[in-house]
Parts: sequence; structure tokens; C-alpha cells
Amino acid sequence: MAEPRTWQSETARLGNADPTDPTGWFEQLWASAKDGDVTMPWDRDDPHPALASWAGAPAPGAADGTAVVVGCGLGADAEHLSRLGYETTAFDISPTAVAAARDRNRGSAVTYAVGDLLDPPDAWIGTFDLVVEIYTVQAVNRSVRDELTAGVRSLVAQGGTLLAVQAIAAQADDDGPPWPLTRPEIEAFGKDGLSAVSIEELAVPGVPGRLGLWRAEFQRP
Repeated sequence: MAEPRTWQSETARLGNADPTDPTGWFEQLWASAKDGDVTMPWDRDDPHPALASWAGAPAPGAADGTAVVVGCGLGADAEHLSRLGYETTAFDISPTAVAAARDRNRGSAVTYAVGDLLDPPDAWIGTFDLVVEIYTVQAVNRSVRDELTAGVRSLVAQGGTLLAVQAIAAQADDDGPPWPLTRPEIEAFGKDGLSAVSIEELAVPGVPGRLGLWRAEFQRP
């Protein structure tokens, strides 16, 4: 049996394959991983370091409110928020990814759901006290970047917080995926009534000293 292809190489192949369907390749990728043709994408059990070290997080068990994780993958970030005490929803556009997250986290208090950031359910609009978006927007072609960013903003409740973590781009280009965010693109999360609390430049995980990530916090009054 042939060795599975890496999910990184499949992402590079699929990400630009059909410009008329810029998000459809996610299900192809996760389905190939389920079948063993591709290594498991974004496979980690611990929360992203930029989320785990976020100073705005409450102590474990102390959170009071609702949270949602955009593009949840296998659920590590969602499970972290649940341990903090949030009533947590996590969604992904790929049904296969959502099924894998449920299987990996059996007995979890997290609600895992299939959802499209370009067309979120009405029940989610303005609902969540904390919205966490890590690497989803940058994984999709810039042709729908404005719509994706607006979709993320739309989930934040009155008085709520948005935490966005994305790779840094010095200037916009079409060489992806991923398509890292420029300063104006990360600042664009702060529209529609949201305002920036902080926009930090962090080191890339596993590469000490190399700044390469945005961690941006926004609030809706």
C-alpha cells in the first residue's frame, strides 16, 4: 500500500483547483484523510499556543458565557474553551471533519456542527460571547476574504470578544494556500461595531524569535 500523501501537499494541490468553489476543497481533503490517502490535517490535541497563552482567557472553569470556534477541525481549541467553562459550539464546513472531531472527543460538552462561514445559521448571528478564529480565513482564497471576515464578525454578541490568529503577510499576493493576512486585512475584523483591543505580532510556534503571527482581539460594546 502506498504511503499517504501529506495534507500540506494536498492543500497546495486542491486550494486553487476550483476558483468557483473556494471552500469545497476542505471536504475533499478531510475525506481523503479519513480514507487514509492523506495524512490527517491540522492534527493536534493541544490548543493553539496563541490561544493557550491569551491573557484575556479566564481561569479553567471560571468562564461564564458562550463561545464558538470557527473552522474547528479536530476540536483541540474547542475542547480548551470548554474546559475554561464556556458553553462551546465548534463548526467546520467539512462534515467529515466534524464527524472526526466528535469521534475524537466522545462525551465532550462541545456542540460540534457543520456550518458555512459564508452562510452562517441565523441562530448564530450575534450570539457568542467569545468567537475564536484561527487560520480559517487565511486558508481560503482572497477572492472571498471580505465575506469570510464579515462572517466571523457577525457571530459576536453585544459585549462579546473576537480573537483572531492568522499568519502575517507583508503584502497581499495570490500565492497560496495559505494566504496570510496583511495589517489592513487583520484590522478588517474590527468593523461592523467591533473595535480593536490589541493587535500583536507573535513568534511562529516552534520557531522561537521569528515573528510571523497576528493575535488580534476585538470587542463589540
